[in-house]
Amino acid sequence: TGCGKSYLACALGRQACTLNYKTMYFSMARLIESVAQSKLDGTYPKFMNRLGKARLIILDDFGLHPLNAEVRLALFQLFEDAYGRSSFIITSQLPVANWHHYIGDPTLADAILDRLTGNASRIELKGESLRKKI
Repeated sequence: TGCGKSYLACALGRQACTLNYKTMYFSMARLIESVAQSKLDGTYPKFMNRLGKARLIILDDFGLHPLNAEVRLALFQLFEDAYGRSSFIITSQLPVANWHHYIGDPTLADAILDRLTGNASRIELKGESLRKKI
């Protein structure tokens, strides 16, 4: 907590923007809300198409909020549609070894993680919280 994961992800996203890559940022809480709202108001296909056009998608705080079936399917669709043409930055305090359990549904977890880890690089940040006063 507080070691700079979100800051680093946003800095990389900002650099992508300066290079004219369409970049989108979501905290997982906001992504979950956006999926639910777009399902309710009938704009889900438009929302997913908008995500699909991004070259870089940042998902911040993966693993902090429970995933329901709707969000698991949306994540699968997002990673499936973007595979090979978009990049993701995912920040998480949850160890990668626990992501399968976090996603919940074993079949979807396998499919999601296969698409995420197939061509991934992982950076582990360690250290004291940068929010602590020195």
